[in-house]
Amino acid sequence: MSSESSSHRSRRREEADAADPAGIRLLTSAATDPREHSRPTRNRREFLRDACCGFGSLALASLLHAQQARASSATAANPLAARTPHLRAKARSVIFLFMAGGPSHLETFDPKPLLNQLNGQKRPAEFGEAKYQFIKPDARLLGSKRTFKKYGQSGLDVSDLFPHTAQMVDRLAIIRSCHGDKVVHSAAQYELFTGRVVPGSPSMGSWITYGLGAESDSLPSFVVMPDARGALEAGQPMYGNGFLPAVYQPTMFRPGARPVLNLDLPDGISLAQRRRTLDLIRNLNQATPDPLDAEFRARINAYDLAFKMQTESPRIFDLSGETPETLALYGIGREPTNDYGRRCLLARKLVEHGTRFVCVVAGGGAGNQQWDAHGDIEENHLRKAGETDLPVAGLLRDLERRGLLDETLVLWGGEFGRSPEAESGKGRDHHNLAFTMWLAGGGIRGGQHVGATDAIGLRPVENPVHFRDLHATILHQLGLEQNRLTYPHLGRDERLTFVEGKVIEQIV
Repeated sequence: MSSESSSHRSRRREEADAADPAGIRLLTSAATDPREHSRPTRNRREFLRDACCGFGSLALASLLHAQQARASSATAANPLAARTPHLRAKARSVIFLFMAGGPSHLETFDPKPLLNQLNGQKRPAEFGEAKYQFIKPDARLLGSKRTFKKYGQSGLDVSDLFPHTAQMVDRLAIIRSCHGDKVVHSAAQYELFTGRVVPGSPSMGSWITYGLGAESDSLPSFVVMPDARGALEAGQPMYGNGFLPAVYQPTMFRPGARPVLNLDLPDGISLAQRRRTLDLIRNLNQATPDPLDAEFRARINAYDLAFKMQTESPRIFDLSGETPETLALYGIGREPTNDYGRRCLLARKLVEHGTRFVCVVAGGGAGNQQWDAHGDIEENHLRKAGETDLPVAGLLRDLERRGLLDETLVLWGGEFGRSPEAESGKGRDHHNLAFTMWLAGGGIRGGQHVGATDAIGLRPVENPVHFRDLHATILHQLGLEQNRLTYPHLGRDERLTFVEGKVIEQIV
């Protein structure tokens, strides 16, 4: 081959490279010129540059794997071992009375006389705009038919829907200025439980279990008691452990009189035989353990917990030993309070014996079986309040007389409130801009309102409280510093309150 022809080919390649700086020619030349198959497509410098990028990716993957391994190994011996809180704890457990579907603040704890005066009129422009899910632009304001009275030494307003809860008002810190970011059930439920509006993040129950561990080795640390009428829009993921290890997931109790099946040993099986069987399973599972296999560790813990629940905890699930006075306190044995009353009583027994977080759901299945009053706010809320008011008040009284209220934080509320405007004539739409929740016990200073909404209950005008502020306050009462309760995930330290949670100083 002559030096002239070689020089000519080199000039042609340089000209082509200049015309095709992105190297697209390499993708097509092999198909048109067989000689291109044998020509190098990269020089040594390009190869080393690209290889270094690959090595960097491998190093990053290794770093993230090691980071997760360190997080997992920190609690590998016993991931549910009780841990010392960051701060002095005022509470040791939480009961969340979840009013699924969104109870109306306007019919419960936030009276609005002006709204009643403006009934049937368009919303005055000075109150601003609002985004609803179903209400039409020409919707009219809907006054409330409920009557409000002041109760207790604190003189707080409570509607006639809650005559029993009203008697406990001096223990309640009623937050009238709650708000969230989403107006649809699923996203709002995710945000209420996890601080995020999409699934995949841990719920507050999982975060609390991760931060504090379990007080009891014979009971679940995190329990959810769903409503028998069906699932909710966000489903089970809103309660889940998200990216936290699976050992911090909730134990889902069954609705009805038997929340946990198979608590009794099978016929013909002794306690010693069951123990030997579980020991064999544990030994097999631990033969080749992977420190990063969270499902593996969760499975081992589940076997151990099931055995201890069979041997040590059946009495907790048996309500037959409760006095008639206690059963009546919760409304057990009569309708419409029997179901929610049974679950509230079981929640008391669980926290009394060491469970950290219990969620007792009121509402499930179709919207009108929840507090989701699109069609008729009066019919819906009278029915739902009738099911829950007596059991809720009974729970507070029972905790107090047993000396448990001071160390048990009780939270009441839903994923949003209801609109000042009417939907379908007699109902109210979803309303995330303003709603009411309350806290009691667990070191909370009761007998006070927090925040305020405008004269028609459209939005907060004083001391707005976001879900993340509620989360920060709950963690604070449990002795957990929100900025220190973190878990490494995808290269960053995640936390329940993101970067925005503020403790509600007025009530702690």
